Amino acid sequence: MKIPLLAFNDKGIYCQQADVYLDPWRPVKNAIITHGHADHSRWGHQNYITHHTNIPIIRHRLGEINVTGKEWGETFVINNVKFSLHPAGHIIGSSQIRVEHKGEVWVFTGDYKTEDDGISTPYEVVKCDTFITECTFGLPAFNWTPQAEVISEINNWWAENKAEGKTSILFGYSLGKAQRLLKYLDTDIGKIYTHGAIENMTNVLRPMVDFPPTTLVTRETKKEDFAGNIVLAPPSAHGSIWIRKMTPFVTGAASGWMAFRGARRRRAIDKGFVLSDHCDWYSLLHSIKATGAEKIICTHGYTDIFSKYLRELGYDARTEKTQYEGESAEMEKDEKEAAIDQNETSTILENNEL
Repeated sequence: MKIPLLAFNDKGIYCQQADVYLDPWRPVKNAIITHGHADHSRWGHQNYITHHTNIPIIRHRLGEINVTGKEWGETFVINNVKFSLHPAGHIIGSSQIRVEHKGEVWVFTGDYKTEDDGISTPYEVVKCDTFITECTFGLPAFNWTPQAEVISEINNWWAENKAEGKTSILFGYSLGKAQRLLKYLDTDIGKIYTHGAIENMTNVLRPMVDFPPTTLVTRETKKEDFAGNIVLAPPSAHGSIWIRKMTPFVTGAASGWMAFRGARRRRAIDKGFVLSDHCDWYSLLHSIKATGAEKIICTHGYTDIFSKYLRELGYDARTEKTQYEGESAEMEKDEKEAAIDQNETSTILENNEL
């Protein structure tokens, strides 16, 4: 029986011919990493290969690791297998991995989106025979509004809150979403404050992107400083002691899940903005068609529904179980990164009147 070019096992996506794993979730010798989110870049591998813009991100999160950086489209050969990285458009430094051996081409997307967000290298169509795709938002109900319209909605919301003398608290994941929001916040409205988890990650990325100035929230920040301004924070900060001194405030969250009203209610968010770093239903279908691939493997998200629909369209589509979790993994990472900051600022209540 022919050995598949890429196979799924208990450690990750494995290329036996090259003895290399793609985004493995257990420690391995050689790992090619698509991007810096916690479910795709894990600690403990002996050797990492990733796009060079992703190196400072994963070093910030994983510590000192043995990592090699590659350029977009740069071919590197391991045991006669050709690999190259191509823009995924998901977050800064995110890649698709192209694998070629004996005329057969597979592409692993990791996570991706096709809308150009203005800070990530835009998604690139890569022709292949087999396409491994996420389907985090693989339902027809997910149909994104253009980014420019959502950003305008966010800035208008901030301005309205300011007119009412309220602080705007906007929740977004500390890697990717927070910087996408930050890039387009209108500083003519007011000042941008940041939670420590977001400030630290943004400082890692500032050499790559021209972001507006931010002010870190510390125990010295006074309650009156927040009025009319906006605070960027990870979702894990919602309901914590950290935000109590920002009253009166209005909360908002930017996520693809905000397309469902129930998600906003469950999280007790005042305002939801539908802004995702993943493809919607239509972008997934368009991307798959553009690759020319006949075989499609769905790895995480609405895998069963989406793969069934692909089969109805005539694709050879199936699902594979992985440990990729999309936004839920980033929630866990943000909770860990936020814990220290929140512990340090718990003494704010002793120094500032609520």
